[in-house]
Amino acid sequence: MTYREDLALALELADTADSISLARFRAQDLYVETKPDSSPVTDADRSVEQALKAKLAESRPADALIGEEFGNTDGDAGGPKRTWIIDPIDGTANFMRGVPVWASLIALAIDGKVVLSVVSAPALGRRWWAAPEIGAWTRDLDGSERILKVSAIGDLAHASLSYNNLQLWDQSGKLPELLELSRKIWRTRAYGDFYSYMLLAEGSVDIVTEHDLKIYDIAALVPIVELAGGEFSALNGPLTEDSSSVLATNGKLHEVVFAAFN
Repeated sequence: MTYREDLALALELADTADSISLARFRAQDLYVETKPDSSPVTDADRSVEQALKAKLAESRPADALIGEEFGNTDGDAGGPKRTWIIDPIDGTANFMRGVPVWASLIALAIDGKVVLSVVSAPALGRRWWAAPEIGAWTRDLDGSERILKVSAIGDLAHASLSYNNLQLWDQSGKLPELLELSRKIWRTRAYGDFYSYMLLAEGSVDIVTEHDLKIYDIAALVPIVELAGGEFSALNGPLTEDSSSVLATNGKLHEVVFAAFN
């Protein structure tokens, strides 16, 4: 399969996800449970993942799958290892409270490297995608499409940072470093979840960092940020499948922010 063919499939999967999730957004009968890790899950999360899993089984039966709600499916051992990574609804807490900042995250990794992805936020009317040879793109509210490019901000005094969830920073023992960094930069906000990283790729935010993530929270964000010219790492080293604390920047600020936390 070419990157264009795989990206076309990922966009189709996003269409399917949008049709299911948007129909359940703000539904009076939305069913919510608490998972063993204390995070919420709704019937929409599960319905989206089931639908995407079925489509992938039909379209890419040899590919593996990592899903948030129903676990992993092994693929065919022959050839390159191809793994789809799905977060059916990133921002489930927002979804169940009627906040429109949530999205379906769809990514494809080949031999362990995430190469392309789609982030689709239907309640915002927005979508972002990226693939090699294609670049990073977004579709705006008016339906127009534009290529993404991170900002050129090179000094902390003019930088905007999105951090997400002070409680997790406190629990991680890194809250003092975050507060110290905040004194050196222009602006701090907590835009939350996937949205912070999409704003980074668009050039509206310069630094994003947060804790307590899983591979399905991270995978789809990486190609979009990197192909827009940004840089992605763990907070304390290279990004791996096991990383849970991450740092993403416009690239120009990565070294100085990384040093601030280490």
